Amino acid sequence: MLGDFVYSNPTKLYFGENSLDGLRKELPKYGENVLLVYGGGSIKKNGIYDKITAILKECGKNIIEDAGVMPNPTVEKLYEGCERARKGNADFILAVGGGSVCDYSKAVSVSAYCDDDPWEKYFIRFEEPDNKIIPVGCVLTMVGTGSEMNGGSVITNHKQKLKIGHVFGENVMPVFSILNPVFTFTLPKYQMIAGCFDIMSHILEQYFSGEDDNTSDYVMEGLLKSLIHSSLIAAENPTDYEARSNIMWTATWALNTFVAKGKATDWEVHMIGQAVGAYTDATHGMTLSAVSLPYYRYIMPYGLNKFKRYAINVWNVNPDGKTDEQIASEGLDRMEEYMKKLGLAMNITKLGVTEDMLEGIADATFLNEGGYKILTHDEVVEILKKAL
Repeated sequence: MLGDFVYSNPTKLYFGENSLDGLRKELPKYGENVLLVYGGGSIKKNGIYDKITAILKECGKNIIEDAGVMPNPTVEKLYEGCERARKGNADFILAVGGGSVCDYSKAVSVSAYCDDDPWEKYFIRFEEPDNKIIPVGCVLTMVGTGSEMNGGSVITNHKQKLKIGHVFGENVMPVFSILNPVFTFTLPKYQMIAGCFDIMSHILEQYFSGEDDNTSDYVMEGLLKSLIHSSLIAAENPTDYEARSNIMWTATWALNTFVAKGKATDWEVHMIGQAVGAYTDATHGMTLSAVSLPYYRYIMPYGLNKFKRYAINVWNVNPDGKTDEQIASEGLDRMEEYMKKLGLAMNITKLGVTEDMLEGIADATFLNEGGYKILTHDEVVEILKKAL
């Protein structure tokens, strides 16, 4: 491994079928006013809401409701949540949902007492919080983002056609997260498989960088093989506990900052996918799946050795009698077969993108420097054309 790094992650995890019991252990550490954040109300239908509110009341908490968090949380919703947190004098934020709810909750935690416009401060200027931060805890009902164990927060501004993520420091990471695989069983299949590809994309964004012999790459290959195996099982049988628990655990390790250590990391697929999402409001994991193969086929020649390794170690491509290019290409072909079998979006047209949007999407795409090729605006447009 090359380079120096420091690793620390303060989030405490409770994992398994009885993990919700951890809420009783954690809640007494915080004040009495709890901002309860959730999405469209599915937790009321599946009984999770009743279980959590019962524990909150048992622990003597005043509940401040903040419902209606959308799949791509908007800046307007962020402003609304900040007002609720301030008016209710929230001592703690409990996020119950998937990555969007967790991301949004972290945004509210740093923004509620921000003297500046939080969109401008945190998502345009990328400044760090210097004001009061409300602690956050998460109860996951959907996996994919890894938001339960990192400082990431993604907010969408439809007026500006921007969807931007800010990775905050340890002081913004959830203080605890509760991961019960059973809570993910009622998730619609479309959302489940989108989450699976979000996990895969997180791993690949970190894997496809650097040329050194790096322990993190070996770890990521194992995570990828586990994910591929378990996701295909879960797609056929959504209540397979073993498969869903493995997916949940892989999602956490994919983006809790561990495997990024000693790596440059790329994240260009996310930059393009988030720009697509800013224009279409499409499901995040599907925007990633729709642009991934065009992007990776484009940059493959610049990182050929790693793509060859990926083909052999993850997709079991037989290298005998083949050139490096043939091996690498076969690996991406097998990845495509897997993605189609899982039922992922394979083009951006399906997500609502039209050709007249491409220049604007490219304009909204941040160009990163950590991967094998630093793209130009025109190259982003070409990749988007291949993704149509």
